[in-house]
Amino acid sequence: MLTLQRSTSIAVCLCAAVLAACAKKDNAAVDTAAAIDTAAAASTAPTPVNLADVAGKWDMRSVPTTGDTTPTTYVLTATSTTSGWTIKFPGRAAIPARVSVSGDSIMMDAGPYPSVRRKGVQVTTNSVTRLQGGNLVGNSTAHYNVKTADSVLTLTSTGTRAK
Repeated sequence: MLTLQRSTSIAVCLCAAVLAACAKKDNAAVDTAAAIDTAAAASTAPTPVNLADVAGKWDMRSVPTTGDTTPTTYVLTATSTTSGWTIKFPGRAAIPARVSVSGDSIMMDAGPYPSVRRKGVQVTTNSVTRLQGGNLVGNSTAHYNVKTADSVLTLTSTGTRAK
């Protein structure tokens, strides 16, 4: 015959067994979800850019995203490393560019240098480009050094291999 003490002991043991089983299932579900999230992130992550694939001369064309649609053209000289990159506007000396890479993106900063778009004004540019379908595609932001509030122009940039 069962006593109160024996019934309580059995109930405690059964509760412990149920809790242990539930905890294992919850952990398994969390572990599976984490594995799925990791696999999904890995499959959607962009392929890192290899600067050797970008090395060479590029005919670049940058057009403001709003307003004036007059293009600014220049030749970008890229190397297989982050050093030695230059921007050369027609009739001007080459301007050194500072380059860094993150994932599939190439970040480039140049300047200050005399603006091509605004005569007599110094400009600093920041660009992010990606290699897509054999072309360089991205955006640039020009920060003009003026006495009033920061003057900024955003441009869409595209580049094809120079011939």
